[in-house]
Amino acid sequence: MTYAIVRTGGKQYRVEQGQSLLVERLPANEGDKVALEPLFLRDGDKLVDGDDLAKATVAAKVVGHERGPKIRVLKFKPKRGYKRRSGHRQALTRLEVTEIKVGARRSSAGRKPAAKSGDGADKPRARRSPARKPAGKEG
Repeated sequence: MTYAIVRTGGKQYRVEQGQSLLVERLPANEGDKVALEPLFLRDGDKLVDGDDLAKATVAAKVVGHERGPKIRVLKFKPKRGYKRRSGHRQALTRLEVTEIKVGARRSSAGRKPAAKSGDGADKPRARRSPARKPAGKEG
């Protein structure tokens, strides 16, 4: 079973491939693909976090934009005749997770060989002297 913990909109969600979820409004149009920031990934028995997480990707498709349920807010101060009533509906985006992928490790074929001790790679580099001011009149 592959799942990931992703962060978006200041919240964290546990997602699996094919899952639909509501997140805070994202600046993307319907049908666009967005990349979610993975914090943790589990691929079967393998846990992916730390440096290996930079190679992991979680892709999602924007299904649509919605608004959440109305939340009613009431302000009231007794014995003063003060009452205020207002409401709020949160702007949301519905996403469908299309892909959770762990990046492949690079092969060692393209790497440079390690520097040998005899080729001068272990010698410290010479420091440059600070730039000198041109000789001339002062003041």
